[in-house]
Amino acid sequence: MNDKLTQAEVNNAAWAACDTFRGAVDPAQYKDYILVMLFLKYITDNWNDHFETYRKQYGDDDVRIRRRMERERFYLPEGASFYDLYEQRNEPNIGELINIALEGIEDKNRSKLEGVFRNIDFNSETNLGRTKDRNRRLKNLLEDFNKPALDLRPSRVKEDIIGETYIYLISRFASDAGKKAGEFYTPAAVSGLLANLAGAQEGNTICDPACGSGSLLIKAAESIGSDNFALYGQEVNGATWALARMNMFLHAKDAARIEWCDTLNSPALIEGDHLQKFDVVVANPPFSLDKWGADGADTDQYNRYWRGIPPKSKGDYAFITHMIEIAKRQSGRVAVIVPHGVLFRGGAEGKIRQQLIEENLLDAVVGLPANLFTTTGIPVAILIFDRSREEGGANAERKDVLFIDASKEFTPGKAQNVMDEDTHIKKVLDTYSARAEVEKFSYLASTEEIAENNYNLNIPRYVDTFEPEEEIDVAAVQADIVRIEGELADVRAKMSGYLKELGIDA
Repeated sequence: MNDKLTQAEVNNAAWAACDTFRGAVDPAQYKDYILVMLFLKYITDNWNDHFETYRKQYGDDDVRIRRRMERERFYLPEGASFYDLYEQRNEPNIGELINIALEGIEDKNRSKLEGVFRNIDFNSETNLGRTKDRNRRLKNLLEDFNKPALDLRPSRVKEDIIGETYIYLISRFASDAGKKAGEFYTPAAVSGLLANLAGAQEGNTICDPACGSGSLLIKAAESIGSDNFALYGQEVNGATWALARMNMFLHAKDAARIEWCDTLNSPALIEGDHLQKFDVVVANPPFSLDKWGADGADTDQYNRYWRGIPPKSKGDYAFITHMIEIAKRQSGRVAVIVPHGVLFRGGAEGKIRQQLIEENLLDAVVGLPANLFTTTGIPVAILIFDRSREEGGANAERKDVLFIDASKEFTPGKAQNVMDEDTHIKKVLDTYSARAEVEKFSYLASTEEIAENNYNLNIPRYVDTFEPEEEIDVAAVQADIVRIEGELADVRAKMSGYLKELGIDA
């Protein structure tokens, strides 16, 4: 008998646990409670599974068992397990008891979990309702996670299944959360495309300075095909930062360094008095962020805005500039998702864009289909910057920019359009890899040509997708009309005859 759980079984059971909150709590809020409970269940079932293994191995030798358990990946203090809370599910202060348990776990695993649970309050009346309703919801949540389909012991569930369930839940929450989803999730197909365009290699350091729940970082790591990499991230929202930390653990990326900070105003990934540098930098930063910190940009201690200060109401080029500055000189690569306005807006943004092109840093512009995101229906683009194009870099002789118009590369969906990995995304990646010109799809523009267009990067200026209308044969159309009119006259004559036979006046 095979008692292993499948990905679909775990996904469905975890999503069903959300029914307790649906309609009563905002998805952007209850996602935190579901994902924390999944994490608690995961570390509890791992702990119990390993304890049983050591008990069989060492019998009643509690000292040896305790020593082995103290070396567990996550130490579970007495009384803080999921099952301890499940047994107390009817207590009138169950929210407080969950908070105490999480605090105990965080305290015993401070090097890994410090601060991870501090922004998630299971006793919150604001988020979970008044005492009676809150207690009922938490009781139902504990009972849902106690079901056999969420028995997450390693003997029943492969670790990658749990990590994928976490991603699955985040994607479903994003679908329900609408515009708020932009704070924590990039669609899987877009993440995969961006990660592959970034081209991380073995041994690389990879950073996402606006990492959300960390899924893009994980995609970038998985694109390498080995465990030889180092991951770094920064996230301004405390609850989302906590999700990113848990996401890394559930994907066995324990060494990832994810910092809770405001990337633009107080970056935490620093070395001495300068910003830490990385081989690959990827991000889906918030689009056109207002009040991003322009007031203090002219005195930025890291001198990131030497090309110009972006507008106060649009932080797109603030993120782009930061990403380029933290990419390693003469070798670092940057891949960033941007709204189309970044390609052509003038003023301060136009000057920064011109400077980046004149520095020969821009490698490619990839236009994506509309309605890929839950947050917006507008089409977006991916910009690739390559610092190996700088003087002294391996690609310093490359002086052109590849434009790809993938706006028609999608499968329509009910709520969102989707780019299929084996067709749409493959076409983009193959074209980029070959730097190929494909009719009505891609074009290699020289920097001189871009300069002639006043450094406007609007894709239709370079990729001609015009489809001429088919010429109409007027004579043939007239002949069809005559033929149809003749057939219609015959039908009318026959119908008149039938009506006369039936004694009906036409």
